[in-house]
Amino acid sequence: MSLHCIFTMNSINRLLRKTRTLLTTSLIQRSLTSGTDGEVRISQLLKEKFPQAISLKVVDISGGCGSMYEIHIESEEFKGKRTVHQHQLVNQALKDEIKAMHGLRIFTAVPKQ
Repeated sequence: MSLHCIFTMNSINRLLRKTRTLLTTSLIQRSLTSGTDGEVRISQLLKEKFPQAISLKVVDISGGCGSMYEIHIESEEFKGKRTVHQHQLVNQALKDEIKAMHGLRIFTAVPKQ
C-alpha cells in the first residue's frame, strides 16, 4: 500500500470520526430538548458522566410520572467491562435519582468499530 493511500485512509477515518461525533452531539442535544423533565435531567447527568457516549436514550416508561425509566447508552467508557460493571457505572451516576424511582431498565453497549 502506498504512502499516499495510507495518508488518504487516515484522513478519511479522521473525517468520519469527526462527522460521527457531530451527528451524535446533535442527536443527543435534540433528545434533551424533547422529553419529560426527568428524561432531560437523567440524560444530562449521563452525558456528563459518559462524555464519549455516541448514543443515549432515556425514556420515562411509567407513563410520565417519573417512577420508572429505560436507558440505552452506547459508550467507549464501557469497553473491556462486563455488562454488570457497565450497569453499575450507570447506577452510580444516577444514585441520587434512583432513590425516587420504582424501577430502572439499563441497556449498555460498546460502539462497533
